[in-house]
Amino acid sequence: MSRVIIIVNSEVKASGKHAGASPVTEKMVAALKSAIAANSPTATVEVLAATALWSQASQNQLQNSNPIYCPLTIQLPDWFDFPARDIYKACRDIEGRRQWVERHLAYKTSIRDSWLGDLWLPVVLTTKKTLYGEVIGEGAIPNSYEQPVDLTNELRKSLYYLADRLLESLSAPPAVYLLQFRLIGKEIVFDRLWPFPAAPAIASIGSQQPDLFACHWQCLLGKSLRNLRNISKSLTLP
Repeated sequence: MSRVIIIVNSEVKASGKHAGASPVTEKMVAALKSAIAANSPTATVEVLAATALWSQASQNQLQNSNPIYCPLTIQLPDWFDFPARDIYKACRDIEGRRQWVERHLAYKTSIRDSWLGDLWLPVVLTTKKTLYGEVIGEGAIPNSYEQPVDLTNELRKSLYYLADRLLESLSAPPAVYLLQFRLIGKEIVFDRLWPFPAAPAIASIGSQQPDLFACHWQCLLGKSLRNLRNISKSLTLP
């Protein structure tokens, strides 16, 4: 029986409820749990607050087990050792990734808090091939995301090239990634890379089959996916 630990950026009470967790975080956890239950029904799933990783008791418990880790937060301690540690650390170095993209690929990038990305390209990196989801955009109200955002074929090809080269440079393991960017006219401005289905991925729930959380779990299991089917729907959370 597999043990799966989902790590979130909130406190988890004894009841299993997340203290201080946003509706987006709750939706992300529920979607990942649903994907695990559908594909790995015998797995036991635990939700762990990222803050708990700093406690000695948690460190000892994790070191004496061999779970499958599914962090849904980029804020992890440097000591925390898990298979995707290097890619999470690299993605946390936002300026480092921007400098690499500028130097090697000649794309414009966000400058500190300017030109921050409001669009996300989902990249499903499996053991056999790479699939691209429809671009996700911010909705008109807070905590809302829309999929798909229509782009020209030229922009899509440029985004795919950027994503491929960046992931290759990081020796990225199979997972779902979100490439965050902005468009200024017809020019792509790279912002950052997320090594998991971050908040905008909730737009794929009900709009893409399989959704990005199901894709992520399949990738972590080392399974391949044939394709992604778009159903065209946006999602808004209260």
